[in-house]
Amino acid sequence: MVNFQDKVNFLWTIAEILRGPYKPEDYGKVILPMAVLRRFDNVLEDTKEEVLESYQQFKHLPEDAREEILNRKSKERFHNTSNYDFQKLLNDSDNIAENLRDYINGFSKTARDIIEYFDFDKQIEKMDRNDVLYLTVKRFAEVDLHPDTVSNLEMGYIFEELIRRYSEHAEAGDHYTPREVVRLMVGLMFNEDDEILTKPGITQTLYDGCAGTGGMGSIAQEYLNELNESAELEFFAQEINEESFAMCKADTLIKGENAQNIRFGNTLTKDAFPTQKFDYLISNPPYGVEWKPSEKVVKEEHADLGMQGRFGAGLPRIGDGQLLFLQHLVSKMKPVNEENPQGSRLAIIMNGSPLFTGDAGSGESEIRRYMIENDLVEGIVAMPPSLFYNTGISTYVWILTNHKAAWRKGKIQLVNAVDYYEKMRKSLGEKRHQISPDQINEIIQMYGAYKESDNVKIFDNEDFGYQKIVVERPLKLNFKIDEERIERLYEQKAFQNLATSKKKGEDGAQEEAGKKKQEAIIATLQQLKDGTLYKNRETFTEKVKSAFANAGIDMKAPLLKAVLAALSEKDETAEVCVKNKKGDVEPDPDLRDTENVSIKEDIHDYFEREVMPHVPDAWVDEEKTKIGYEIPFARHFYQYQELRSSEEIKSEIQELEESILEKLKKVMM
Repeated sequence: MVNFQDKVNFLWTIAEILRGPYKPEDYGKVILPMAVLRRFDNVLEDTKEEVLESYQQFKHLPEDAREEILNRKSKERFHNTSNYDFQKLLNDSDNIAENLRDYINGFSKTARDIIEYFDFDKQIEKMDRNDVLYLTVKRFAEVDLHPDTVSNLEMGYIFEELIRRYSEHAEAGDHYTPREVVRLMVGLMFNEDDEILTKPGITQTLYDGCAGTGGMGSIAQEYLNELNESAELEFFAQEINEESFAMCKADTLIKGENAQNIRFGNTLTKDAFPTQKFDYLISNPPYGVEWKPSEKVVKEEHADLGMQGRFGAGLPRIGDGQLLFLQHLVSKMKPVNEENPQGSRLAIIMNGSPLFTGDAGSGESEIRRYMIENDLVEGIVAMPPSLFYNTGISTYVWILTNHKAAWRKGKIQLVNAVDYYEKMRKSLGEKRHQISPDQINEIIQMYGAYKESDNVKIFDNEDFGYQKIVVERPLKLNFKIDEERIERLYEQKAFQNLATSKKKGEDGAQEEAGKKKQEAIIATLQQLKDGTLYKNRETFTEKVKSAFANAGIDMKAPLLKAVLAALSEKDETAEVCVKNKKGDVEPDPDLRDTENVSIKEDIHDYFEREVMPHVPDAWVDEEKTKIGYEIPFARHFYQYQELRSSEEIKSEIQELEESILEKLKKVMM
């Protein structure tokens, strides 16, 4: 293998030419499309003359027919009919910009579209304006990216590394996935499918809805070819970032694969493959990124199509769309049937939020509920920290399938691989750790062995479900009419509103009438004031209502409620308040509590055992019970560490104090 890192370093040193007109974070806007152009140029150079001759011969034909002929001549899925190439561009420094545009326009449509997605014409203009365009083309012409020198696999590494360097400046949530992480994801995804994947000449499909530059597809193909040289993995992808999309499509085109399988757009709002299902699915969606730009379309699909659409299980909070991408992938799994008995498998890497964020009944919980109750979640692997270039966030690989092995049915496997890493000699941004090939194999073997250990736990699906019950206690109030409680009436909104104008521009007559009604209410209460303490709300209410009626005061329900609220206090010794004529007990909202009960346990058994001994007058409002699901990963692998003794800590402090004093003495001398 060629030392692709040398090629990358050389290409990146070209950035020195750009210093000044470009900021470091913008170097990629030139280096990436120029690297693609140079690779195109080298790939086509052996057949360039033959293509130009054929173009003159067949240029009268319709474009589609002509392109098919010229692609056969170029022996690739693209061609170039411009008289220029990188060497000829250098012959005319005065017209470099015009000639470079002519060269780009000479590419067949698929290749030309790729360059357009880089929005490279703006960079041509900027470099030409700053007199660095010729020098840039000259330096790129010096690097040999011919397929005889740099294979497609190696070129993929070069693109990948260039993107990695460029992505160090990416925004939070845009996480380039290191290749060792992808290799582990692929290994886990292909786990248990050896019988299928080792068949001679087998062809499978792989889909990535957040494809970036397509690295996951490349590594999956590489991994599969190690298992079976004759196997093919047809890669389908969608990507929203224009430059990443262009790189992904360029890499696919250069490999001689179908570039039409690489499509641009927002996966959440417009599925580029609406009717297609896939054998394997893999993705690294953005973490903690708002899906507000997609909100209208997603909510409409959720409401209109339900489970017939992609987001029927639920909608997560607007601040994090990871679980939307998970649902999208699940919707694209092949159904299990006679034609496809293997179903589909998927691997997705997400942060910790999708494991537990969201209470029972929330969108997140409902999505987890759907995945778990439909027995789709096969396993989850906790990854080491500090694996990504621009974030140290903890991540988890989820493995899902709609055709679990018999021994996995109804089960979920958790693997704690947080300690399976090596420290890097030199950090790359936030990336301080990497997973070695041996550690990747060890994690995959640990997952495949399906045997419990310190780092592996196996649970029933139901272990992650719970019933959130609402525990109510009765409202108990006493009532008394005295100066202190009458004064509280002025704090009640309904009472205040009597003397407030409802409309602008009123002459104040209504306000005045309201004040008189307030005075009448207070006067009536003053007449009832006798210091008697009432412990039955119904008895007290009838007394007050009768007094107001005799005084000719019309007491609407909100106003009467305000009077009763002002004259009441909580009292455990009072009689229970009822809310209707049937005698149903009214709950006290201040005493309301919730309990989470495993779905494996009967609510009433739990209530009698855990609640009744402490609050015998409580009851469960079963209409408010909600089912929730969460996966408290860390809790299942928590290991208690005994606290250090106070003597040990004291001794260490004394040693530190003595050391500090010795150093101070040397300074003072």
